Amino acid sequence: MLLTLYRRHLYVRIWLAVVAGVFILTLTANWIVREAAESERERLAPLPREVAVLDSNDKQIGSGTATRVPGAGLTFDVTLDDGRALTMQVAPRSRPPGGPPPGILAWRTPFGLGWMVAIVGFIVALGVYPIVRRLTKRLELLQRGVQRWGEGDLSVRVPEEGQDEVADLSNGFNAAAARIEQLVRSHKSLLANASHELRSPLTRIRMSLELMGERPNPGAREEISRNIAELDQLIDEILLASRLDAKEADMGTVETVDLTGLAAEECARVDADLEVKEGTDSSALTVLGVPRLLRRAIRNLLENAGRYGAGQTSVEIGSHAGQTEIRVNDRGPGVPVTQRERIFEPFYRLPGASERNGGVGLGLALVKSITERHGGSVRCEDRPGGGASFVITLPH
Repeated sequence: MLLTLYRRHLYVRIWLAVVAGVFILTLTANWIVREAAESERERLAPLPREVAVLDSNDKQIGSGTATRVPGAGLTFDVTLDDGRALTMQVAPRSRPPGGPPPGILAWRTPFGLGWMVAIVGFIVALGVYPIVRRLTKRLELLQRGVQRWGEGDLSVRVPEEGQDEVADLSNGFNAAAARIEQLVRSHKSLLANASHELRSPLTRIRMSLELMGERPNPGAREEISRNIAELDQLIDEILLASRLDAKEADMGTVETVDLTGLAAEECARVDADLEVKEGTDSSALTVLGVPRLLRRAIRNLLENAGRYGAGQTSVEIGSHAGQTEIRVNDRGPGVPVTQRERIFEPFYRLPGASERNGGVGLGLALVKSITERHGGSVRCEDRPGGGASFVITLPH
């Protein structure tokens, strides 16, 4: 039973280690004191010393020996030149009643050494146990939390008490658990929404094939081609979104990217206006990143603006607060303040926009993932005069 407790519980091992340490320390201290007392007794043992008797003119008139006996003072045995033998005794110094002799170390306990060690060990054990138990109880809470989390309960969190290593470990576990729960929830949502979005074009393709019959018409062929293109785009965006969620995934070679040239190419593709803010340093328009991803972010914003922006799309590039800004403007209906965070969620579309042609609800989510991968951010603002502005901020 004791061996099982020792092996399975950390607090038992810490507690026994402290008690054993105090026990050994007590024995060592007792041995040192006893050795010191023995050395002192040997030093003060009665040893005779030669003495000389002098007269008033400092002339020796006799000799003898002086002996010191612990507890009995000094004794002088002297023989004068005329043959007389004298003995003189000096009384010892007075000491408190019951105290040890002067100059002698003592190590005494009312109950003996064994009882003294037992009492000290018992007191130490009582005092150390609640401290050790409090520490290891937090470790046990962390252990149970990790076990429940490993069994599939991703909502488990452990208490974060104190500021020591255990608190840091609990904080790290909670942060990791929250991140993984968010990723799992995001992937589940991605899978569920992808299944729904894939079903729509597949259904339209099936209906077109049924309507075609034995005599296909150009309209049916065009509808099938459009739905296949939509499926291809959806699959491509789902794959990219999954790779962006995995932080360890290799997204491409990081190199110096000229945002002006990249934005100009994308603006020319959709016939949008490009403006570089006056006074912007050219170095502020060059960033480190993956060109393919940054191009995809700008393209998604331009396509989104073209879809909802009434054909009046423009791009502004400049520098603000030491960071590079890419602003894609449109003259559409704008985005309500309450929806400006949600529109960057995967497969989320504004009310009434789900049936519009084009778009599967992943474009803005990809823009957010790409900018965050490059250490930046994206936000939606009102555009003066009406419409919306999507602003990408990237570090130089």
